[in-house]
Amino acid sequence: MQDEGDGATAFERIGGADNVDRLVEAFYARMDAAPEARTIRALHGSNLAPTKMILKRYLGEWLGGPPLYSQERGHPRLRMRHIRFPIGESERDAWLGCMRGAMAETIADPGLRAELDESFRRLADWMRNQPGGPAPTQPVKA
Repeated sequence: MQDEGDGATAFERIGGADNVDRLVEAFYARMDAAPEARTIRALHGSNLAPTKMILKRYLGEWLGGPPLYSQERGHPRLRMRHIRFPIGESERDAWLGCMRGAMAETIADPGLRAELDESFRRLADWMRNQPGGPAPTQPVKA
């Protein structure tokens, strides 16, 4: 994802690794607190530290930052890695709600939030593996 004029990546525009970390922390805090996220939160273990680290590395790379996720775990293969979890419309919507709240809390630039929201929406929809299936298009990189 490039800025209109200066060529900055979304990773740079969001504020780098520190703000990606803040985004992930805010996301999981919302997942812990939101009743509608109870089902997806239950898919995670009680210790979120390893999951948070993975998401921080993945999002950092997805946003155009250092390839820390790929160096550690290889190609993301998100659908394959999540296929064992039932992901339908309600799970997608709960995930998006938590991410949207976390973005509102941690990303000051409304234009960047809107761009990321669209990318997250497509990604979350593509991850569905329950009745209705994924959207017919592949997600795009941020």
